[in-house]
Amino acid sequence: MIVVDIEMSGTDILKNGIWQIGAIDTDDPEKYFLDECRIDDDEETDDEAMSACNFTEERLRDKNKQSQKELLDKFFTWCEYSKIKNCICQGPQVDTAFLKAKASKHNVKYPFHWRAFDLHSMASLKYKEIYGHILISDNHSDMSLAKIIFFCGMKDNRTGHNALEDAKLTAECFVRIVYGKKFLKEFEDYEIPAYLQQIGEIKC
Repeated sequence: MIVVDIEMSGTDILKNGIWQIGAIDTDDPEKYFLDECRIDDDEETDDEAMSACNFTEERLRDKNKQSQKELLDKFFTWCEYSKIKNCICQGPQVDTAFLKAKASKHNVKYPFHWRAFDLHSMASLKYKEIYGHILISDNHSDMSLAKIIFFCGMKDNRTGHNALEDAKLTAECFVRIVYGKKFLKEFEDYEIPAYLQQIGEIKC
């Protein structure tokens, strides 16, 4: 399965564009993808998104960078040899929706099955199983990736936005929650909490 994270110039699928894609294959932790592009001329940037990423509009419109279509072509080609064509995302309602919309816009064949694995939901249900309730704040779910990382026994050391870093963290949390085991070498020093451990060998 492909764990994917994207960075966008905002959250509106119709107005904003993708500028970075990061991904890792759960069947081969050595197989990963990270690349950037410029957003399309007809796409907008959102001030809040730019502030969160600490990026300028000039960087996202850099003509020296490949086009969004070229990035999608490259990423989808990278995905061709993956055994399972389902995505795993922290929030597939955003990531896969953007990828599919931009693939349609640029007439690029979308390679993934319509079903995707949602880390946010899995973590929320596992949390409820252990603590008896779902994390809610301001009338909506409060189970962010940062809280999932902590729930899975790790520290959130991110200092900025990087799609591959988020994809790797999502992959590690997914494997810990679903299989009760570690996945990537860079997180092996973080022990799995007892409430996520499972007995016996389970192959990912």
